[in-house]
Amino acid sequence: MEIMRPDLTGVPTNVLEYIQALEAQIAEQEKGSDNTKRRAETILEPSEPPTTIQVISLSKRGYAKRTPRHLYVRQRRSGMGVFDLECPDDESPTHLIIAELEDSLIVVTTEARAFRLPVSKIVETEVRGRGESILGDFPLKDGENLALAFAANGGASHGIDGSYVVLVSQRGQVRRIASHYLGEGLQPGTVLYNIAEGGPPAAACWSTGGQDLFLVTKAGQAIRFAEKQVPVRGCLGMRVSPTDEIVGVAAASADGGVLMVTEDGKGTIRLMAGFSANKSPGAGGKVGIKSDVVIGASAVGPNDDIFIISRLGKIIRFQANEIPAKEGVVQGVSCMSLRADECTALTTTVL
Repeated sequence: MEIMRPDLTGVPTNVLEYIQALEAQIAEQEKGSDNTKRRAETILEPSEPPTTIQVISLSKRGYAKRTPRHLYVRQRRSGMGVFDLECPDDESPTHLIIAELEDSLIVVTTEARAFRLPVSKIVETEVRGRGESILGDFPLKDGENLALAFAANGGASHGIDGSYVVLVSQRGQVRRIASHYLGEGLQPGTVLYNIAEGGPPAAACWSTGGQDLFLVTKAGQAIRFAEKQVPVRGCLGMRVSPTDEIVGVAAASADGGVLMVTEDGKGTIRLMAGFSANKSPGAGGKVGIKSDVVIGASAVGPNDDIFIISRLGKIIRFQANEIPAKEGVVQGVSCMSLRADECTALTTTVL
């Protein structure tokens, strides 16, 4: 039954203003309800046709699952996301990898030892599913844990014709490894570098061999330099404060951009046109993004999709063009709404 607005003539001014304020709030709530309904309808639309490309969610202690990428519906930036990897209570997702079903993962441990793992051996589930440990077949040493994992196909699912894997340690040591060293003939447990020179592995990316490398630390400091300046035996890529550590590396072009995401769910795409390259590696960084805790970095194009996962296992997918690309230093825009939660990993993918 529709309620008619009564004649308010003679009502005291303060009471009238109160009634008008309540009416305005009700109208705003009704508007918000319509927006929520439209938003819900939007995120239920499929993001792409069925594909064999997999989204692999992985925890620090090796709990993993894979889900076809097309099962993740695209939301709008700053959405809540949906629940993804289920881990034991004391675990949380720490890595996101995009890979073809027929591909393999290169798993790198805290001792910088490398193993190959077929993607098809990882348990497949729906978007929300319980992971299983992938480390059972790896002869790990006491105290050795998983540090990194990335697709072994040269980054094809990221739109990269990869010739090298760029590996960066926590203390900023950089090494480029030619792709054939990580091929089918990789001996399980091969040591990729001496961890006494820079600490455990912290980040990796595929590169073409002629790009610029963009390194970023947990505190948001960053450096850019030509990857061809990295010698065969590796070198110091960035001087890192004793209280800081490397969390991301991306191979970018001069006209490209790098996505950086923070623990509190904010992110920015930093255009390389506004971040000058150093003449050589090994210098201190400058501010890449204003943040206390950065979780990672990835090269990204305007037509890519972004995936971000949180400590509680919630994941969100949205289009990269929803993040304004910037040449200068910013705090970033909201990428994921969090409630008593933190972002832990990100990845980008070319459709």
